[in-house]
Amino acid sequence: MPLDDYAVPTEHINSGVLALKKRQRNLMLLGITSSTVFIASIIAFFVQQDFVYGFFGLTTQVEQLHIPLTVDANLAILEQQPDYFLGLLSWFGWLFLKLLLSFIGAFFVVHFLKKIRFFYVRFQSFILKFVGWLIAFIVLWSGLTYLQYDLKNDDYDAQQKIVYYDKQLAESELARYLADAPLDTPVKSYLLAQTALLHQPPDKAAAIPHVLNLVKAEQQNPDFIQYGFKPEQLWSMQQQVYGKTLTPMAESVNKQVVQAERLSQFVQILVIAAAIVSAIFSLIFFVLAQSFKKRALRIEQRIF
Repeated sequence: MPLDDYAVPTEHINSGVLALKKRQRNLMLLGITSSTVFIASIIAFFVQQDFVYGFFGLTTQVEQLHIPLTVDANLAILEQQPDYFLGLLSWFGWLFLKLLLSFIGAFFVVHFLKKIRFFYVRFQSFILKFVGWLIAFIVLWSGLTYLQYDLKNDDYDAQQKIVYYDKQLAESELARYLADAPLDTPVKSYLLAQTALLHQPPDKAAAIPHVLNLVKAEQQNPDFIQYGFKPEQLWSMQQQVYGKTLTPMAESVNKQVVQAERLSQFVQILVIAAAIVSAIFSLIFFVLAQSFKKRALRIEQRIF
């Protein structure tokens, strides 16, 4: 019997090579997806505490200006109070949206570019195709980031303008307003302490005297609660300045703090587990993809 009868048809070999290349491409896509999950997990590891604390209405440092009801009429421009948790939730929503649209959109960009002869020839190489996908991802991400900040709330910008100062707390627009405002000293201290801590970087030296005034006022004034100060904000100020709570009103949120800390630890474990699993899968997918690529290359070299 002729030896050619035992030979594998070239068509079968070519179809096998195409199947290997398809598997290699799918594994690369899975590797990129799991790598994206890994990157998202790393980001989540560093921001999850703020997110969890924000869920309970807490922040480990002053993030926004709280205006008590007793002075809302005097500071009408800050009447609309932004919600820190909703702001943080919005940030996460934008992060997810940017990852999703940039990731998927980059594939569409590469797909349409391949219809152009110049790109069609160059995208025959997987490396160049990946570089094109990466550039498209970066461009789409940058565009969505610009849109995100272009739609920033005007009320937030107004607050930043009022609390901004260069070197001295007295330079801020809010401090100048409070200098002549008919408000009690604790109210002024409450607002000025926040202004100092909202400075970048936080001006703890300027905040300490005002936080001390609040501590003394709470100890000496039985009607302190009537000022309408936010316990969570007092807790944040004392934690940021002293690293502990000093007054009963600030301590009233300790139950929330304990719950937030427990949930934060649980979320941290989940995030670490997701990062480890996604890293392992990324490594496996990329190793298998490389193995299939080398195998297809060896077969093609033997045929031709």
